[in-house]
Amino acid sequence: MSTVHLNAEILRNMSIIAEDEGLLERAAKYLRKLVSEKQADPTEMTREEFFARVDEAKKGPSYELKEGETIEDLLERVG
Repeated sequence: MSTVHLNAEILRNMSIIAEDEGLLERAAKYLRKLVSEKQADPTEMTREEFFARVDEAKKGPSYELKEGETIEDLLERVG
């Protein structure tokens, strides 16, 4: 469906909704939600996405500093 057709459909539906304050409030709330989604930072992730990445990282290799070892020593050891 083209932008022109979508705009016409939205305007027709808004004219119907405008007659009912309850529906108009719901539409306004939903539109605010849509706008906030569009403006959201694409680098942000949900809590579930974050913990999924943590769980995935736990499957890979891990290294611990030995007593008295520096970061440089660890990097040299694991190569």
